[in-house]
Amino acid sequence: MEFTHFNEQKRAKMVDVSHKDVSVRIARAYGEVKLSKDAYEAVKEGRVKKGDVLAVAQVGGIMGAKKTPYLIPMCHPLPVEGIDINFEMDDDRNVIKIFSETKVSSKTGIEMEAITAVSIAALTIYDMCKAIDRSIEINNIYLLHKEGGKSGTFDR
Repeated sequence: MEFTHFNEQKRAKMVDVSHKDVSVRIARAYGEVKLSKDAYEAVKEGRVKKGDVLAVAQVGGIMGAKKTPYLIPMCHPLPVEGIDINFEMDDDRNVIKIFSETKVSSKTGIEMEAITAVSIAALTIYDMCKAIDRSIEINNIYLLHKEGGKSGTFDR
C-alpha cells in the first residue's frame, strides 16, 4: 500500500481529490467515558454544577466535527450535511458510550469528522465533570462504519 500524503520530496501534502467522483459518504464512530460512581450518578441525575453534561457534550461534539480540518492538518474542509451524536449510559460500568454519525456528499470521506465528534464530546464530558472526578478515562475511540467512495463499505 502506498501512502498518498507525501510529495516527491517526501514532505507532507494534502491529497488531490479533484479526479474523484462525488458520492454520499457516511461514517459512524464510537467512544467511551468512564467515570467514578459519584460523577456518573451526578451526570445521570443532572446534578453537575456546570449544567446538562450530555446536552453540552452533544453540541461540543457537533462543533468539533465541523472544525476537523482546522484540527487535523491534512483533512479536507467538507460541506458536512449531517452530524448526530447519541449517548448510552452503562450503569454496570459507570461508562457513558458515545456514538456519532456524519454525512456528506463529497469527493473524500468523513471518517475523521465522526471520530472528532466522539473525541470532542468525550473531552467535553471530562471538562464538565473534572471537579467531581479527576480520574475520568476516555477510552476505545474508533471508527465503527464508513460507506461511500471508491474503497466501499467498512464495518468493524
